[in-house]
Amino acid sequence: MSDVISEYQKWKQQGADLRIQAKQAMESRFRELLAEAVHIAEEYRADFGAALKPALPVTSFRYKAGAHKAKKAAKKVADAKVEPPPTPKPNPKVAGLHKKLATAKKKLEEAKATGAVTRVLEDKVYEIEDDLRLASQA
Repeated sequence: MSDVISEYQKWKQQGADLRIQAKQAMESRFRELLAEAVHIAEEYRADFGAALKPALPVTSFRYKAGAHKAKKAAKKVADAKVEPPPTPKPNPKVAGLHKKLATAKKKLEEAKATGAVTRVLEDKVYEIEDDLRLASQA
């Protein structure tokens, strides 16, 4: 019985050691790749005069462990003048729905203040909000 326990403890210790080694190897590989990316971005900017823009999922990725070393390399990438993508033009249908919603809510508040029946106005607000949700999904 104690043989099984000691074997298990030995196996657990080896697993912990292997996990630590794998973690260190992954962190160092990540830093190497990041440094290489910075070097390529600088070379691209020097040769072609424009900033090399990383893909959107890469820029939204946040690496937290060992961030003090990764941030130094990330600053060099930020110096490459990464321009944000242009904002899409607002949909006129959505803008119109926002105006209708504001008007309907204002009428609903006025009706509540005067004590009038609000059921029709509440339904109207709900319908406009639903249309707005559908329009923004498309």
